[in-house]
Amino acid sequence: MQNSEALALTAALLAAAGDLTQRINDGVVARGFEGRPAYGFAFTRLAPDGATVTELAVHLGVTKQAASQLVEELVGKGYVERRPHPRDARARLVVLTERGWACTRAAEEAAAEAVRAWVDVLGESEVRALCDRLGRIAPYGPIRPAW
Repeated sequence: MQNSEALALTAALLAAAGDLTQRINDGVVARGFEGRPAYGFAFTRLAPDGATVTELAVHLGVTKQAASQLVEELVGKGYVERRPHPRDARARLVVLTERGWACTRAAEEAAAEAVRAWVDVLGESEVRALCDRLGRIAPYGPIRPAW
């Protein structure tokens, strides 16, 4: 593959990721939830069992202070709450509230709508093949914003 082709592929993948992120966020907002894309990236780490602020910071690729600020914002909006950590008395576990889970379900619905738009363009078998191929390239993420 030529450098120019590799650059074009890179640009297309980044554009698709950015568009998908925006469509999901727009769909979440349209369903009545206030937020920004960083919330969804945090929610992927907090579901299903919660995480410490330190674990969330590692997941998002940010400082512990930045993760703490995000958690404060999420607590203020009612999406998460802090609980005692079940195995570490010094730590607090950040978990999704019912509102946080509802927002997560809204994001899943918005993601499905976005993918249906891809199916309209490529067809279902092509989208399934794309999913398979991307899964082989990056099977374990991380799912985080490109700050």
